[in-house]
Amino acid sequence: MPNLEVLARWMVIIGISIAVLGGILWLLSRIPGLSSLPGTIKIEGSGFTCIIPLLAMIVISVVLTVILNLAGRLFK
Repeated sequence: MPNLEVLARWMVIIGISIAVLGGILWLLSRIPGLSSLPGTIKIEGSGFTCIIPLLAMIVISVVLTVILNLAGRLFK
């Protein structure tokens, strides 16, 4: 059953990757001033606050696209 071993290995790699990404995001959330970047929409109401970082989302999307494309070409 080598197919299950390969599947298990990929699941472990994906799980560790998600944990590392979560840790990085957790650390980034502690940096002061990230919620006041240009392109950030902040909606405050009675009892809630919603922050939508549009510029940060675009930058993260571009960076992840480049990284995933490079990884795809590397493992192809």
